[in-house]
Amino acid sequence: MDASPAPPAPRRVRRPPPLLTAGVCAAALICGCSGPGAAPSGAPARQAAPVRAPGDLEDQYQDVIRNVLPSVVQIAAGDGLGSGIVYDDKGHIVTNAHVVGSEKSFDVSVPTGEKVLKASLVSSYPEQDLAVIKLDDLPGGLKPARFGTGEVEVGQIVLAMGSPLGLSSSVTQGIVSALGRTVTESGQGGTGATLADMVQTSAAINPGNSGGALVNLDSEVIGIPTLAATEGDSAAPGIGFAIPVPMVRTVADQIIESGRVTDSGRAALDITGRTVVDDRYRPAGVAIVSVEKGGAAADAGLRAGDVITRIGDTPVTTITSLSEALAGRRPGEKVEVTYLRGDGKRSAEVTLGEM
Repeated sequence: MDASPAPPAPRRVRRPPPLLTAGVCAAALICGCSGPGAAPSGAPARQAAPVRAPGDLEDQYQDVIRNVLPSVVQIAAGDGLGSGIVYDDKGHIVTNAHVVGSEKSFDVSVPTGEKVLKASLVSSYPEQDLAVIKLDDLPGGLKPARFGTGEVEVGQIVLAMGSPLGLSSSVTQGIVSALGRTVTESGQGGTGATLADMVQTSAAINPGNSGGALVNLDSEVIGIPTLAATEGDSAAPGIGFAIPVPMVRTVADQIIESGRVTDSGRAALDITGRTVVDDRYRPAGVAIVSVEKGGAAADAGLRAGDVITRIGDTPVTTITSLSEALAGRRPGEKVEVTYLRGDGKRSAEVTLGEM
């Protein structure tokens, strides 16, 4: 009989990257009043939605946890910990790029077994903060998660599953708070990527949850928890963000098939730039350091030294704001770029390239 292994040395939990630019603002007004849409006096009352018994929702939560939690793993990457989701029956696991970092091999703990499994990097795509790793050997009972179609609604109940603070197989609950958020990660702990169409949730996303599963009550993965909002140096409770399933599938399928992302679907100007400031030291635009030959900007006549100040109707003051202005656009889309050259303001129609 083998001797019991020595307890592992404490690991540093890989924190979700702080949110560098958080344009997160929500307000709700609720009032009861009569108006054009109110039912007239004496009209039949609208049929009330069926009331769910308290035990029914609890049973539903427990069913979801039983169905999905076996597919959520803990990933040890160097001295950091994160989470991942079993993607298929071949041993592929999808997670965040900032979870794998620069590592090439990993220790994976699967809820269905006590043995730590070895895995290797297939490919990482930091631009979308996604990565795929693959188990070296397939264990018995490996269960791929069921991924949703991408249909998500504000107010939908969701569960977040992962390994916050190194506590594997942990579950928190909340709702979908908003859709279509664009957020930019910090380069400290994150990849510095600007991520569009993010799902905002009130389910707690703590250090170590990154790469795990955001799940609906049909036991479907609807997103990958990636970062929590911060205010100053403190976390902003109840404001977390997950990469939606359509983007997860797009990136993971390409990595598994080709070993890399071949079609990002993300727009680019094909430039290298830097933030410039005005005479009051305020960010005032993005100076083009270089343009890619045959790229979108070069083909539209932009050149090194030009300072981009607007994309369409969106002001550009920093590299981050430029990334956010492009995040919601698609390759091949035409957009007006306003820029400064010398003392004059100019504009050009640019056919966007692909990141």
